[in-house]
Amino acid sequence: MDFKDQVRQLGGRVLSMRERVETEEATKNAFIMPFIQLLGFDVFDPSEIVPEFTCDVGTKKGEKIDYAICFDGTPTILVECKHWGQNLANHVGQLTRYFTVSKARFGILTNGIVYKFYSDLDEPNKMDETPFLEFDITSITDAQTEELKKFHKSYFNLDEILTTATELKFTGAIKALLKSEMQAPTDDFVSYVGRHVYPARVTQKIVEQFRPLVKKSFAQVVNELIAGRLSSAMKSEEDDVAAPSVKVAESEATDAPEPEPTKESKIVTTAEELEYFYTIRAMLQPHIPSSRIAHRDTESYFGILLDDNNRKPICRLQLTDRKKTLITFDENKATTRHEIQSTDDLFVYVDQLVATAKHYDEPQTKAETPETL
Repeated sequence: MDFKDQVRQLGGRVLSMRERVETEEATKNAFIMPFIQLLGFDVFDPSEIVPEFTCDVGTKKGEKIDYAICFDGTPTILVECKHWGQNLANHVGQLTRYFTVSKARFGILTNGIVYKFYSDLDEPNKMDETPFLEFDITSITDAQTEELKKFHKSYFNLDEILTTATELKFTGAIKALLKSEMQAPTDDFVSYVGRHVYPARVTQKIVEQFRPLVKKSFAQVVNELIAGRLSSAMKSEEDDVAAPSVKVAESEATDAPEPEPTKESKIVTTAEELEYFYTIRAMLQPHIPSSRIAHRDTESYFGILLDDNNRKPICRLQLTDRKKTLITFDENKATTRHEIQSTDDLFVYVDQLVATAKHYDEPQTKAETPETL
């Protein structure tokens, strides 16, 4: 099993077990120690992993961090752990204090689900305010897995990681800025765009006129990029399937008996429905692994599900030549219908779709009402 598969396996373990993990100590044993082992370290070797590592802060003696990961006997990575239900934003200051009084170059703050990696890129021996790498182990992307792999004992190179960390920090900030501008373009950004495309002076009135155009253009560019990749992928799949299907047909013609006629299904999954499905899956991918997003076609609608489970509907689509409708669900599975024109319009509802999908992974306080897709 390669590293990527091991990470996904741990993510699945966390999802399946977390409701039975009731304490911080249990979180460490069930989730965080396996994570450290995943990185190639022997959690029972005190020369590699020091539990309850002492980090005296000023006059406060005996301050301890949960784990210190050592290289050549030197504590290099500090790991501060919390219960999986804790909000890590409330505990950054604690890790900062420990980091400042140690010689470690990296700090990890985690609740066994979310992992935040920090360093001292801005000022030596002072932990940065923002992490250079952050991921949810239950929905980690391939790109994040590749960055995590650099912390594996077999590949660890301090200088290389510090260089990468600097790049990750700034690319992360840029991505966050672009995402923010895509969702709610600011006056400055709209003015910048306007100055490049509008033939006269860009006034506040022009800014207000351009704001929805900028937002729509962002969505269309992203959609076109996704559609381009999807069309290439679908063509590749069609090419792969075409040749084997001919061989099977020849074999059946010579060796197999004539199959009995079956009742023809009225359900036909169209290329348009698949285009909408792949677009929605790509929209959700930064938050939900693509492997968990499935579709089921029915005579009345095209359903998109989490984990191919008809009790976990993310949305439904009704696509006809005359009208296209997106049906979304709230946390109580109440539906809302939205008239749309194309896949471009899906991006307006990305936050709602992500929230719906993530809701199914949250502890349920009441029994769900089964739905039939």
